[in-house]
Amino acid sequence: MNRNQTKQMILASFFIALGIILPYITGNIAILGNRFLPMHVPVLLCGLICGWKYGFLVGLITPLLRAVLVGMPPLFPIAVVMSLELAAYGFFIGLFYKLLPKKFVYLIVSLVLSMLAGRIVWGIAAYLIYPLAGFPFNLEIFIAGALLNAIPGIIFQLIFIPVFLQSLIRTNTIPQFE
Repeated sequence: MNRNQTKQMILASFFIALGIILPYITGNIAILGNRFLPMHVPVLLCGLICGWKYGFLVGLITPLLRAVLVGMPPLFPIAVVMSLELAAYGFFIGLFYKLLPKKFVYLIVSLVLSMLAGRIVWGIAAYLIYPLAGFPFNLEIFIAGALLNAIPGIIFQLIFIPVFLQSLIRTNTIPQFE
């Protein structure tokens, strides 16, 4: 294992820990968590900083590990569906960020596209898995869960993540945009 892989593994572990801790900011209150999306930020940052493979794994692991350790979100079906959603966020933002030019505007494009892809994965997973647990799921629930209820978290992510990434670039922690 080379030095870069070790660094990425340590950072991925840090992002998992953040994903477990940050929901305490919303007091583990599900309705606040659904609005502010505290587990999403570390996964998105991991995908950007460590790449799509680590972003995918951190997204997949974090909700399941948090469910087992803390009991929130409930393991089935919520954490299972969330793990697929967050894995998609980590995967797609890492992939888009790698493939697109390293310009600030493409960071925003990567963020928006990955947020859309993650919500689509959430919708498909919820449609397939929620009924197994007796949870209803329809278009109205999808729109409320993926868009309307999540607006504060979406706005926060669209502001915080680019600003945070810019600060990492300014401190030469990650490569600068062209």
